[in-house]
Amino acid sequence: MSLDPTYKDLNRASTGRIKKLAFTLTDDEMQTRVGEHWTVSMALAHLAFWDRRVLCVLDMTAKEGKLSMPQIDIVVNDLSLPFWAAIPPREAARLAVETAEELDRRLEEYPQDLLEEIYNFNQRWVIRAIHRNGHLDEVDAALKNVSP
Repeated sequence: MSLDPTYKDLNRASTGRIKKLAFTLTDDEMQTRVGEHWTVSMALAHLAFWDRRVLCVLDMTAKEGKLSMPQIDIVVNDLSLPFWAAIPPREAARLAVETAEELDRRLEEYPQDLLEEIYNFNQRWVIRAIHRNGHLDEVDAALKNVSP
């Protein structure tokens, strides 16, 4: 399957959503519950973590010259909850913004043939907006339910 170059715009737009949250929400708003187990700041820390995983995939793939990835089980999310909760809200926001910007930049500069291989294995690793926007939509909905 061929990679649609609009992934760049989608990723930049989702990074923009992260930045807006990071730079406009108060510390109290960062503690707004998002679902049963998460807060806004935890969602941002989660996004930074998984964007960093993709950065790791890019590094390993570039080094090997073919698709390479660390083995990470989905239970990492559940195991990481107490760690993400311990991250101060502003730090979670900073990590989410910096990591999203770095990953967007790296994806845009990455060798096309290797990027296609990564994309064909897992589209979400290239179109980060898919993962980011799902959680950002949950955050937006949770913030709308907070009384002023």
